[in-house]
Amino acid sequence: MPRILAIDYGTKRVGLAVTDPMKIIATSLATVRAHDIIVYLKNYLQTESVECFVVGKPMKLDGSDSQSAVHVEKFISSLRKNFPDIKIERIDERYTSTIATRAMLEMGLKKKDRQKKENVDQLSAVLILQSYMERF
Repeated sequence: MPRILAIDYGTKRVGLAVTDPMKIIATSLATVRAHDIIVYLKNYLQTESVECFVVGKPMKLDGSDSQSAVHVEKFISSLRKNFPDIKIERIDERYTSTIATRAMLEMGLKKKDRQKKENVDQLSAVLILQSYMERF
């Protein structure tokens, strides 16, 4: 069964999370450098089937697009070009980094591990995916 893959896109790093084949559990997958993300996804799709990309939509508190939205839109254009048969959904990603950092603190992770941006990016992608999955 195809999976759903969530993407927390940043200009430096991209956090990824994926569902299990039954689409019940969201799990962190990886953090990839932004300029390597398309190659990474192509390699991933050689072994796994994905029916949908869920991309975080960066927004301001008032609901308007944030400054990074322009970069995310360019990335989505690249996704559409490289993976035309895979549906792309958007979901509000406000507060995901804050929630991810707080969750790592509550899990008892050491300060050194909480400061690793890769961990925050992956957990943010999991939160994006969970939010998407809760809609259904």
